[in-house]
Amino acid sequence: MIEQDILENQVNSVYLGIGSNLGNKINNIELAKSKLIFNDIMIVKSSSYYESLSWPDNNNPKFYNIVVKALTKLSLLELMNICKTIETNLGRKKRIRNAPRECDIDIIDFNKKKLKGKINLPHSRMHKRNFVLFPLFEIDKTWKHPVSKHSIKKLLLSLKNRDIRSIKQI
Repeated sequence: MIEQDILENQVNSVYLGIGSNLGNKINNIELAKSKLIFNDIMIVKSSSYYESLSWPDNNNPKFYNIVVKALTKLSLLELMNICKTIETNLGRKKRIRNAPRECDIDIIDFNKKKLKGKINLPHSRMHKRNFVLFPLFEIDKTWKHPVSKHSIKKLLLSLKNRDIRSIKQI
């Protein structure tokens, strides 16, 4: 019983990617951050804003993205449910996959866990996404991918030139 109590009270270190490409993008992201804090997710670092092309359709509005490092006693499932609720509260609706959205919150890393299934950790495409790697590098230059063990610097250097040139810090 004591072991379970210790696990339940463990502080989890998480990295979240937050993005928006509809409405007031900065306001949407700031509201998402405040709702995370309200739900007992303590943000300890937040990156600058980065503007990137919408994927896979560059004709959609550009995204603003940030990455935050946070601490929480929430379980992974509780955190995921809160993120989905925040997205919905900020206006995200069921649309076709990768459609423009008011708010998108991705769990990039949760205690360096490796999971495959309903939840993939680390985020399955994060190592190819400039809008995750650049802000993540800004807030944690020592971060390593839990599966590949590649440093964040190595992951950045592995991006295609067009992905490096198509993102800008704002």
